Amino acid sequence: MKILAFTGSTSSTSINRELVKFVLKDFQNEELNFIDLNDFSMPVFSVDLEKKGFPDEAYRFLKVIEECDVIICSLAEHNRSYSAAFKNIFDWASRINVKVFQNKPMLLMSTSPGGYGGGNVMNTAKTFFPQFAADIKETFSLPKFYENFDLENGVINPEMLNELKGKILSFKNQIANHD
Repeated sequence: MKILAFTGSTSSTSINRELVKFVLKDFQNEELNFIDLNDFSMPVFSVDLEKKGFPDEAYRFLKVIEECDVIICSLAEHNRSYSAAFKNIFDWASRINVKVFQNKPMLLMSTSPGGYGGGNVMNTAKTFFPQFAADIKETFSLPKFYENFDLENGVINPEMLNELKGKILSFKNQIANHD
């Protein structure tokens, strides 16, 4: 199985990247492609620029999705929404193919330093992504990242760790039965 993993962040110190890295330990026997959104930098989307053609990076983003079997991502929340970098990549890609996520099963996550754990972006994505062909199988939000996560040990809150492990197991079971 080929897993595409990414975070909705371009930060070199992304806490969402740490969460994805921790989750990927449960998929070590799979083929992993953990991409960095910095590798898909492109101009800010506009209709005027679109008339001149699409950036190669937008096609590359769609290609990495096409080549995977499942998607694991964790979205950064900026001002209660997607990061500008992720939204821009998404905007360009969706103009090429409205089915950006190409019906791939997805484990969708978010985390933040605050008590809501990126819940605003998570709720938006849960509603919005399926309209762009995301097959969201499981979701997980980790609040208070710096209290509940340790860089060496991962999720250290026992209740949240149990919840996450349960969702990973459920996700694995669902994708094992995926066509």
